[in-house]
Amino acid sequence: MSTQTCLDDLRVVLPQTFILHSLFPHSLLFAMTRLERIRSKAVTVLAAASLAAASTSTVAPRATWPNGPFTTNGRWMLDANNATVTYAGVNWPGSLDAMVPEGLQYQSIESIVSMIKSVGMNAIRLTYATEMIDQYYDNGESDVTIQRAFTDALGQDAGSTVFNAVITNNPSFDNQTTRLQVFDAIAAECARQEIYVHLDNHLSQAGWCCNPTDGNGWWGDTYFNVDNWSRGLSFMANHGRSWSNLMSMSLRNELRVPLTNSQVASTYTWEDWYTYMRQGSDAIHAANPDVLIFLSGLDSDKDLSVVVDGSNLTPGSARFSKNDFAGYGNKLVLELHAYDNIFTFGASSECSSVEDRLNSAGFEALDDDANHKFPVLLTEFGLEQNSTTAQDSYASCLLNFVSSRNAGWMIWQIGGSYYIREGTQDYDEQWGLLSHDWSDWRAPDFVNNLNTTARSTLSVDGTVPELEDDSSAPRFGQHAAKWATVISISLVIAGIAF
Repeated sequence: MSTQTCLDDLRVVLPQTFILHSLFPHSLLFAMTRLERIRSKAVTVLAAASLAAASTSTVAPRATWPNGPFTTNGRWMLDANNATVTYAGVNWPGSLDAMVPEGLQYQSIESIVSMIKSVGMNAIRLTYATEMIDQYYDNGESDVTIQRAFTDALGQDAGSTVFNAVITNNPSFDNQTTRLQVFDAIAAECARQEIYVHLDNHLSQAGWCCNPTDGNGWWGDTYFNVDNWSRGLSFMANHGRSWSNLMSMSLRNELRVPLTNSQVASTYTWEDWYTYMRQGSDAIHAANPDVLIFLSGLDSDKDLSVVVDGSNLTPGSARFSKNDFAGYGNKLVLELHAYDNIFTFGASSECSSVEDRLNSAGFEALDDDANHKFPVLLTEFGLEQNSTTAQDSYASCLLNFVSSRNAGWMIWQIGGSYYIREGTQDYDEQWGLLSHDWSDWRAPDFVNNLNTTARSTLSVDGTVPELEDDSSAPRFGQHAAKWATVISISLVIAGIAF
């Protein structure tokens, strides 16, 4: 708004304010004659304040890490100083059969977190199963010990062997340590090394994820009890309140058509997705209003297009609105997965085609002209780790895409083995960044690429973007002239002269 426009608007508005005129007839006449001088000085004061703020906006002064809680504005995640913050990280599974985060029979928590930190990553996506919380309530609101968890998952002999290895590597643990206390210990060590924690509700029944016949795919599926899911979200949100670095939580990993239940499959719609996303978001926010909430999409989290383009939530006619998330619309983030290397047969691996598919899936929400702007993170992608991984064209396209757009990401996954996966104990994870015993990188050249990508992705962290004009992040300086108008009237009516 220009100075003249501000003045012209006032000359129109002031005579119409008959209430003020009746109360302060001389003040309004006084305002008209002295308006220019008062307005000018008000703008000067406000402009000076805005300039002072702008002079430090390149890099915001940081409070003690992690400087939360985080919010969002437009396409950015923001810390408590309205400075940008982004994730560049890795998945750490804790949702398989034992429901204990993986790898602890080979390495200490400190060692694993140190490996993550050493390649420039600043976040982990820590997965859990709703079944863990179900067992907590079934057990009289008492969590299961890791000793019992390993025995239940692996059998007496193998379970005892793994348990003894875990407490040897992690001497603060003993036969009274529970699964949730392991999650606590990971969060604490991540906080010590300044790593953000993002909790991911990976599935309901613990195990390997995912396929469309596993009973975990959609609300109402064989193991996907809606009430238990909502209770689990609330429980973990509340439990994580004691973690200084729990900054965000997801609602559900890789929603998909439940092929074993035709009745439930008939509800596989955007309309039902929206109903449950709101229910889960409300549950998390009520239990822990500080955390960001990640919304995942359809087709195993490869499609969030209707959220971004604002089309109908079919078969209904409603459309996505942040206003439907009352009081916390600035806490919402979109997450997508990219596995065209295994699921999209015949799709072009040219980077332009890869980027087009990512943008169509939902990354268009990062664009200036998006109908609905959101931060969007690639929370899963991955590939086999070997001597040729660093030359993989698809992975290179993904890494270039996220780094060039400063879009957050978490690769699948950190570990080189599982306690048990799909019935095989000590399962070797060839997609894991670390070797089988979690001691070294499987593909050092590719990990170097990840390090470079992390540095590039995080290059905007600590900067203050131009914020969107909304209630979650008001811009004082942008509206200096408008505020000058208000101040001018107030000062005149109060009889205060400059």
